[in-house]
Amino acid sequence: MSTAILTGRPVPGSPLEGDLRSLGFDVRTAPEAASPEELEALLRDLPAGERVALVDSRFVGHVHALRLGLTDPRFPVSAVPGAVTAQAGARRELTTALRTAVDATGADAGRASVALAPDTVPDRVAAAIEATGTDVHRPELGTLVAALPGDPESRNTARQAVAAVDDEAVRLRGAVKARDGFFTTYCISPYSRYLARWCARRGLTPNQVTTASLLVAVIAAGCAATGTRGGFVAAGLLLLFSFVLDCTDGQLARYSLQYSTLGAWLDATFDRAKEYAYYAGLALGAARGGDDVWALALGAMILQTCRHVVDFSFNEGNVDDAGKAAVNTSPTATLSGKLDGVGWTVWVRRMIVLPIGERWALIAVLTAVTTPRITFVVLLVGCGLAACYTTAGRVLRSLRKAPRTDRAAQALADLADSGTVAAAFAALRRRPLPLAPLLALVGAAAVVCTAAFSSYGSPWPVLGAAVYAVTSGLAVTPRLKGRLDWLVPPFFRAAEYGTVLVLAAKADVNGSLPAAFGLVAAVAYHHYDTVYRIRGVGAPPRWLVRAIGGHEGRTFAVTVLAALLTNTDFTVALTALAVAVALVVLVESIRFWVTAHKRGAPAVHDEGEPA
Repeated sequence: MSTAILTGRPVPGSPLEGDLRSLGFDVRTAPEAASPEELEALLRDLPAGERVALVDSRFVGHVHALRLGLTDPRFPVSAVPGAVTAQAGARRELTTALRTAVDATGADAGRASVALAPDTVPDRVAAAIEATGTDVHRPELGTLVAALPGDPESRNTARQAVAAVDDEAVRLRGAVKARDGFFTTYCISPYSRYLARWCARRGLTPNQVTTASLLVAVIAAGCAATGTRGGFVAAGLLLLFSFVLDCTDGQLARYSLQYSTLGAWLDATFDRAKEYAYYAGLALGAARGGDDVWALALGAMILQTCRHVVDFSFNEGNVDDAGKAAVNTSPTATLSGKLDGVGWTVWVRRMIVLPIGERWALIAVLTAVTTPRITFVVLLVGCGLAACYTTAGRVLRSLRKAPRTDRAAQALADLADSGTVAAAFAALRRRPLPLAPLLALVGAAAVVCTAAFSSYGSPWPVLGAAVYAVTSGLAVTPRLKGRLDWLVPPFFRAAEYGTVLVLAAKADVNGSLPAAFGLVAAVAYHHYDTVYRIRGVGAPPRWLVRAIGGHEGRTFAVTVLAALLTNTDFTVALTALAVAVALVVLVESIRFWVTAHKRGAPAVHDEGEPA
């Protein structure tokens, strides 16, 4: 429960108290012309773990304006004209600002009975909090009204302004992500927002809708695994419905402001789980028809994961110490900004990168009308071109030298996922080596090429993996602060995943590629989990990285297994390794995110580029 304290002189007939109760606030009224001591006493009497709002009794405005200003869980302190709120963690700042606001009235701070001007309490408190350097979120209200009329005439004018704007329509528009893909914007969001409102009115949570989306996608994968034309058609339709639900959960979160750390993690990881489970279903369905496309399925998963790692590394490697994106002044960024002013180029560039909406629509249609092989080939070509486009743009943006913060360098080091072996070689040198991406690329090429150009069972891939372990350690020595150092984690991902794919294909026995698919899926989950931990509350613990070997340790282990074991035994070993890695990372990840949710970690919500 949250509590709202009304300050100032009550206004007869005002719906404010009812509006606040409809938002879940317990409403208390401060005595008119209350002294600061009385207001502080009201604050002290409230439970320490709940949100508190100070609202001027004269407030006139839309309920949704109050909802945006007073109930968003992502911001410790928020304000709109005439109202300010603080979550439990910012209660001390609220109390301190209340005293500061008293001084701002020009009263003698030493007199305990000085009253705070009743018409200035919330706004003065918000200004006092900002003066201490604490961020006060002030939502963009647009056409919504939030006013403090001082006389009957202005109050009547404000009420007319409220009546002239349908805040429910504004709320529905605000439920849609501001920046999304063409397919999502024009083919899904026009009706999924109403589904989100339907869910909200029935008390459903975004996490429940996210889980439903996952279940539908798993059923779609099961339909694809039947290998029949009817199964493929059903799979395509269900995949599209899963995507509708995937859009709905985010819109429900924005519509009802139900943001949470756990929800952001579920939304992000379930998206990957749905897509990759569907790849596996297609591969199983193709196998029933006598066509082995497991290599294509694994290649599609590797390519898509590496694309995401490029995005994550570039974004996390270009943030300031406050975690905000650094300003990019490169000619490429300038040109991109100019193109954003030309409507059709915006949509073309968003479609070129094959975001999740376009990608899933493509997969669904191809599944229904073609074969799994054609589906994967088209997907690989499309995602390959998209990867070239986005990576080239990021490289061009990075050519202009810009200082990289310690926070960004640490994020890149965490994304590198270096284990004990790489850390040991990194410790041999204290001075940074130039061209870290080149070192990472050389090591990656060494292990993948030796695996690709030697026969199964050859010791050459082991030697390549040893070279890779050395170069990967030297590449991260000691800080990744070069202009292109964000390329290091993607090179590591490509090396590890690519080696597993090549060696499994070389084994050439039933089950080797599905086992490799499972191993890469488990490791990719760990890498996605690392990204969202960095964005939320911190990187995974070092013991977890060491326990699963680090990228270079796992790569070396797979090459050794391929050199020592027969084809069949290698498949069994890959399966065992996949299960072991999956168990460790899943148990730790679930424990971490559930614990973070219970202890009230800051709520987050991703409004960035479509994945």
